[in-house]
Amino acid sequence: MHRNMRTTDDVLTLLDDLFAPEAHRWTADAASWWDGFYEDRAKPVPFFAEKPDESLVSYVDRGLVTPGRALELGCGPGRNAHALASLGFDVDAIDLSPAAIAWAEERAEVPGAGARFHCGDAFVLTSDGADGVGGAGGSDGADRADGADDAGRVDGAGGAGSAGGAELAGPYDLIYDSGCFHHLPPHRRISYLALLDRCLAPGGHFALTCFAAGEGGMGSELPDAELYRQGSLGGGLAYTSEELRDIFSVSGLTEVELRRMRDEAPGSPVFGESFLWTVLFRREAGR
Repeated sequence: MHRNMRTTDDVLTLLDDLFAPEAHRWTADAASWWDGFYEDRAKPVPFFAEKPDESLVSYVDRGLVTPGRALELGCGPGRNAHALASLGFDVDAIDLSPAAIAWAEERAEVPGAGARFHCGDAFVLTSDGADGVGGAGGSDGADRADGADDAGRVDGAGGAGSAGGAELAGPYDLIYDSGCFHHLPPHRRISYLALLDRCLAPGGHFALTCFAAGEGGMGSELPDAELYRQGSLGGGLAYTSEELRDIFSVSGLTEVELRRMRDEAPGSPVFGESFLWTVLFRREAGR
């Protein structure tokens, strides 16, 4: 007999296990996959280049987001985290992959300066232990559904700068996610919204880059229930604009901007692919 279901976290963990092990991109079982993905740094992966998202640069240039305390979820090799630090933000960046964290730290202009990198599960590292909503991931930038994506591992091991609980609990003026959210299974949206609720400061901003559904988009458009029947996320989930609005409206977030990312040429100083949404939300000041 295994009648040990007592908490929300128990239910979320059970649902994690409904997916085939090879489909996991948000649990400890993903460690070897993500570290293997980062092993060859010379691969022609657009977001391996050290340049930030065009949307992030645009938000700062237009004054939509101003320097403050920032948290990046799924930082990969640190391209956006380093950019944020150079723009005057006080940055904590999390990824599941020790290989990604090592690369990000090597890219720092001055070792130990700038962004602080933490290896582990973002849900655990940002929690004080009271809500126990662990089990998800990291990934830098705009991961491709065909496997050319970047995220990592979830066990909290390895990586200089790994930290626990309260240190990363916020509040943060900006929470940034470029390519992590679309690798989560449907039930882990609960964990994700809980992270935003506890870590985003009143009046703060949440910026997201994720797979877009529809013409010119990328990612699986299967209904949530079908994902569980198949035991796979199909390389990442695509979202419509209305789905994103519906999901994040429950967290008291107000849409500032939602658009397709602009395509950027290989020689551009910023990264951009139009199969992605870029979304900026602002949290109500009174929450």
